[in-house]
Amino acid sequence: MGKLRKKGESGAATLYIARNQALNKLQLSLPDFRRLCILKGIYPVEPKNKKKVNKGSSANRTYYYIKDIQWLAHEPVLNKFREFKSFLKKLKKAIGKEEPRTAEKLEENKPVYTLDHIVKERYPTFIDAIRDLDDALSMVVLFSSLPQTDKIEGKVVKNCKRLYVEFQHYIIASKSLRKVFFSIKGIYYQAEISGHPVTWITPHSFCQDMPADVDFRIMLTFIEFYTTLTGFVNFKLFNTVNLHYPPKLTTTETTSDNDNSYCQESELESEGLAALSRSLLTVPKESGDDPVIDEFPLETETEDEQAQKAKNEQESLDRLLNLFSECKIFLSREVPRESLVFIIRSFGGEVSWPSSLALGSSFEETDETITHQIVDRPLQGHRFLSRYYIQPQWMADSVNYRRLLPVEDYFPGVDLPPHLSPFVKEEEGDYIPPERQAMLEEMEEEPIEEDEKEEADDAETKTETATMTKEERNLAKMVMPKKNKRLLDKIEYSKRKKASQVKKLQEKRKAIDEQKTAKKIKTK
Repeated sequence: MGKLRKKGESGAATLYIARNQALNKLQLSLPDFRRLCILKGIYPVEPKNKKKVNKGSSANRTYYYIKDIQWLAHEPVLNKFREFKSFLKKLKKAIGKEEPRTAEKLEENKPVYTLDHIVKERYPTFIDAIRDLDDALSMVVLFSSLPQTDKIEGKVVKNCKRLYVEFQHYIIASKSLRKVFFSIKGIYYQAEISGHPVTWITPHSFCQDMPADVDFRIMLTFIEFYTTLTGFVNFKLFNTVNLHYPPKLTTTETTSDNDNSYCQESELESEGLAALSRSLLTVPKESGDDPVIDEFPLETETEDEQAQKAKNEQESLDRLLNLFSECKIFLSREVPRESLVFIIRSFGGEVSWPSSLALGSSFEETDETITHQIVDRPLQGHRFLSRYYIQPQWMADSVNYRRLLPVEDYFPGVDLPPHLSPFVKEEEGDYIPPERQAMLEEMEEEPIEEDEKEEADDAETKTETATMTKEERNLAKMVMPKKNKRLLDKIEYSKRKKASQVKKLQEKRKAIDEQKTAKKIKTK
């Protein structure tokens, strides 16, 4: 008979380690341990059976995989944390003894660490970094709009703003922007980079209130890693489109007194980049012919249909990339300039704003060649008959519909059409508003008449199969085990509930449409 094993020496108990045990093993304080876990991408886990892991106790504890903690023990940043701890002790001692020279020397030799190796560990390939760029970009944009406080240093805000401006310049140069949505929370964007969608949100340009219940130490640890990741990604993206990195403007104009009135002379270059009105300096390409797509004869009808569908999608995308190419747009001072300039420039448009508002305007409001002017208040003063005055929603809707929409629905003072989110994915049985249906038809560009004919032809067969499936379902339900029968009842109940909600929404929409038509008749 073999030796009996003690409790907690095998099985699930050996896979996990409690947080206090991990702190003792690594000889770290709790804030440093949290910081290291965030940088390395290690998070707590929930064991399937806490009693087995905790030797029979059911007390609430935080657990980690023991392999993750062993991996942390060999991290070079861990040694830097310890060096920084001893540095603080020496600095306090020198200040207490009133030795300023010693304190200055210690400050000069302060231990510094980099996160380059951690980025390479967590993202072995560039595509892995692109897939995880959503949260990093949203956090960078958030910190770029925050004010400098005692918790957030000015250099962090400045660095985040620089990284986001670089990313915006790449999107403009590569024409990667695909979707835009104006929300209460902020402005949502989606770009296609290396064949992968990247979605991020930018806050509205309001004065930000710093909440007291947010732990900024944890957020600063995240932003420390995200800025390093975004810097790596920006460098790689600039190389793919042959842009000079760090970015430089193509035209080096002489600084005038008017430019110096916007900012200091040392900040002219960064402010000029942030204006997004001029293109960047490119790296000369290597001599070589541009690749030409070969066309092969198609054998079957399915291949022909797929090729035609791909061709239609490419034509639709080409139209989207040059959506505002024939538009010369002027922005009034009340509209969000940064976001609108980014959208217009991403789709090939020419844009400007009042020269007294910010640096980088290319033409004035009196220019007769302006085709559209974006306003967000009732029109005042002189109006130009050679241009359209429209509200900002026109641009986002035009991008989502992939065509320039009629401007009559977006005149100042007019009730705007519904601003639908392009990020919603409808499932079977969901309520789809008529405007959303029109958007989907525009994006897919499929003929509706053929689908209606096919539905009419197959109507009889559908009714027959429906009755047959109903009988078969009742027979199968009788033979079904009790557990599966309950699950089926829940699924059927959720479907019935969903159908009733869709019916309510359809009736509500019908009533609203009837009210609108009645109002129009009264006004006439």
